[in-house]
Amino acid sequence: MKVVTGVVGNDIHVVANRLIELSLKARGFEVFNLGVNTYLEEFFDAVVETGAEVLLISSLNGEAEGWSREIKLLKSSYKGLDNLVMMIGGNLVVGSADAEEIVPKYKNYGFDLVFHQVDLNTGLDTLEEYLKQRGMR
Repeated sequence: MKVVTGVVGNDIHVVANRLIELSLKARGFEVFNLGVNTYLEEFFDAVVETGAEVLLISSLNGEAEGWSREIKLLKSSYKGLDNLVMMIGGNLVVGSADAEEIVPKYKNYGFDLVFHQVDLNTGLDTLEEYLKQRGMR
């Protein structure tokens, strides 16, 4: 299964991005890592180009919200992405807020899976279970 991943916006957390890539590969995913400082359009262009079934966006500087508000509208401008699984994780806000407040907000933006300050393996375990439930893995 193909996954496009990277760090959104002006976030330069290279080490975390690399750990995500290595963890996905260890679980058998084919990974297309766009690296850091990635704009949303670049993510969707890569999904279309690679035929990826999963888009996994990360953010550690907390500025993901500003970049993610229009993701549903942007996704709708691309053809053939109705079944794309969209996941975001990391530190998803500047300042402090709890997951009960953040997760619904990001799901409303259009993400299927949202992980605010959740460890990587828990997030990837949940992704794999979600894919199994959808008959994708």
